[in-house]
Amino acid sequence: MVEAMAAVVTQEEIAIVMEIDTKTLRRHYRVELDRALVIANSKVGLNLFKIATGKGREAVTAAIFWMKTRAGWSEYSPPPKPPAPPKEPAPGKKELAEREANERPGDPEWGDLVGTGRRPN
Repeated sequence: MVEAMAAVVTQEEIAIVMEIDTKTLRRHYRVELDRALVIANSKVGLNLFKIATGKGREAVTAAIFWMKTRAGWSEYSPPPKPPAPPKEPAPGKKELAEREANERPGDPEWGDLVGTGRRPN
């Protein structure tokens, strides 16, 4: 009984009907209160799905409603664009410096600047 009512009326109203306090209702019927709306939505959704996949005028109306609410259809705007592929992250300072160092043609090598490390005779 609680589960059936919880899908439609408030917990305060259920407590009035059952003649108990709302705290008592929540303590003893927590599972039913939590499940009620999920179960009701599932039943209505399943019924709508059956109608939408059937035949006749009701099927068209139900299918249009389904596509607008579940698939993002709208007669007022184009369908949503798919998400853009992720961008490659911008290179950091070190990577930019390494690229710049490797791309300079004709720069002297480190060994040319420092020498061979041998003492002259």
